[in-house]
Amino acid sequence: MLHALVAAAFWAMLPAYVPNNAAVLAGGGAPIDGGRTVDGRRLLGDGKTWRGTAVGTVAGVALALILNLLAPAAAAATGVSLPTFPPAAAVGLAFGAMLGDISASFLKRRTGRERGAAFPVVDQLDFVAGALVCAAILDFGWFTDTFTLPVLAVVLVLTPVLHVATNGLAYLLDLKDEPY
Repeated sequence: MLHALVAAAFWAMLPAYVPNNAAVLAGGGAPIDGGRTVDGRRLLGDGKTWRGTAVGTVAGVALALILNLLAPAAAAATGVSLPTFPPAAAVGLAFGAMLGDISASFLKRRTGRERGAAFPVVDQLDFVAGALVCAAILDFGWFTDTFTLPVLAVVLVLTPVLHVATNGLAYLLDLKDEPY
């Protein structure tokens, strides 16, 4: 029972888990804030770019489409009911993840944190909040069917663990400047 819940939660969040990683790999480009500052501090910083946001969103949506193709076979092989992603939900999860990360950068700058500085809890769950809110706005019926309270609880526990592990790996592979 627990394995089915964890599998469904992980599957449902995959289109939100990959956008920020894809954005890092896309790297560079024009910053979203255009270099603008408020009170001498950048609005977002150089790490949030139009190209990264676009690539991240496309990667998340593409993964959702691939998961839709794989869901029947994966469900048959595992005996676990796995969600599929209507287009609006796929866009909501992927773009929402990017929007959550961008919002966290804004909060970091407003609280005096520099690019790359740790912001515990926010760093681990910003993209989750953005993804869930956008998915709920764009496809509320799918959202409420998919993200039941038990699934949300698993997402909130599983995501920080995955976040720390994948960021540590990216740091070891020299893809990130810091391990968090």
